[in-house]
Amino acid sequence: MNSLHDRHKAVIPDWVALYYQDPIEITHGEGRYVWDADGNRYLDFFGGILTTMTAHALPEVAKAVAEQAGRIIHSSTLYLNRPMVELAERIADLSGIPDARVFFTTSGTEANDTALLLATAYRGSNQILAMRNSYHGRSFSTVGITGNRAWSPTGLSPLQTLYVHGGVRTRGPFAQYTDERFIDACVADLEDLLGHTRDVAALIAEPIQGVGGFTSPPDGMYAAFRRVLDRHGILWISDEVQTGWGRTGDHFWGWQAHGEAGPPDLLTFAKGIGNGMSVGGVVGRAEIMNCLDANSISTFGGSPVTMAAGLANLAYLQEHDLQSNARRVGRLLIERLRAAAADVDCVREVRGRGLMIGIELTRPGTDRPNPEAASAVLEAAREAGLLIGKGGGHHTTALRIAPPLSLTAAEAEEGAAILQQALRAARNKGA
Repeated sequence: MNSLHDRHKAVIPDWVALYYQDPIEITHGEGRYVWDADGNRYLDFFGGILTTMTAHALPEVAKAVAEQAGRIIHSSTLYLNRPMVELAERIADLSGIPDARVFFTTSGTEANDTALLLATAYRGSNQILAMRNSYHGRSFSTVGITGNRAWSPTGLSPLQTLYVHGGVRTRGPFAQYTDERFIDACVADLEDLLGHTRDVAALIAEPIQGVGGFTSPPDGMYAAFRRVLDRHGILWISDEVQTGWGRTGDHFWGWQAHGEAGPPDLLTFAKGIGNGMSVGGVVGRAEIMNCLDANSISTFGGSPVTMAAGLANLAYLQEHDLQSNARRVGRLLIERLRAAAADVDCVREVRGRGLMIGIELTRPGTDRPNPEAASAVLEAAREAGLLIGKGGGHHTTALRIAPPLSLTAAEAEEGAAILQQALRAARNKGA
C-alpha cells in the first residue's frame, strides 16, 4: 500500500511544499502539543503557520463550533447572521478605526485581495506601494504586490506595484544607520518614489514581515510614512494577518507600534482569530468600505460556524489576557534563545517581539543565507519533539517561532533547550 506521502505527491501539485525529509501527519493536539500518526508528541512552536492562536483543541472553541453546527452550518451573507454581526461589532471596536465596517473572508489572502479592491476603487488607481521582502498572499493580485521573490511566481499583475525601503532593519543600504536616521532615509526614499508617479491608491505593509523572516522597521516608521501618505491622499493598509490579536505582546495590533499617526485606513486580519477555522477579513473606515458601486457577497465568508469559533476564541484570548502572556513569556523566550545562539556561528540575529520570533541563519563568517542550516535545524528540532517554521527573503534564511499565545514559561524553556541543541548540531551546515 502506498504511503500517505506517496498519495499526496500523486494528487497534490509539486509547489505545495511539505516540511521534513519524512513528512509527518498531525492527527490531534491539546494545548501547545500535537501528535503525529506514529504517536510522537511535539511541542508546537509554529501553530499551523501562526493560526492556532490560543491552544490546540481549546474546549471553548470546540464547544462553540459543535453547538453552532448543531443549529445551522451555512447560510451566506444574503441573510442576517447573528454570530457574524456580533464578531464584526467586537472587531470594529477593537480596531481603533472610527465608524468602522467589517467584511469577512475565508483567508488572509482573500482579506488582502479585498483590501486592494477597496483601495483601488476608492482612489480610482491601480498603483500600490508595497514593502520589499513582503508577503501578502497567493492570489493573482496579492502575488503581484509581494516583495519576496521566493513567494512571487509570476510578474504578471492587475496592479502596478512600487516597492519601498524599510521593512528590514538590519539589511540593505540603510542598515548601518541609527533608528532615527534609518526612518529619515526610508521617508526620503518614499518621498522620492512618489515624485516619480501619481495617484497611488495605497501602501500595504506588514508591521512585522511574516514569511520574510519576522523582520520589522524601527517603531514609528509607519507613522512617519503616514504623514507623507496623508499629504498625497494615499491610503494605509496594515496587513495584520500574522501580527494581530496581541501576538506581539506590546500591542494588540502591530500598527500600534507606529500609532502616533492613528489607526490605518484599512486593516486586514485572519489566521489567529479562528484558531484553525477559516476566518479572515477587512475592517476599515465606512466611506472606504462602502465605496463599491456593484453587488458583492461572500458565500463562505462570515459562516455561522467560523464566526462562532471566532467569538469564543476572542473571548478566551481577552478573558485570559493572552496578550500580556505573549509579552511576558515572549521576552523570556527571546532572552533564552539569544543566550542559546551566542556561540553558534551560523546565527546572525535573534529578533522578534512577543511570541513572534525569528532566528536568522547565515553561512559562518558571511552575510549570505544558509538554507542548509535552516533545514538541518528543522529536522533536528523535529527529532527532539519540537515543530518550528522557516522563512526569509531572497537573501535571507530565518527560523520562525510563533507558539500559541497560552505558552507557559516551562514550555518556553523546554522549546528553547531543544532549539539550543538543534542549532549546535547544525552549526557547521552550509559552511
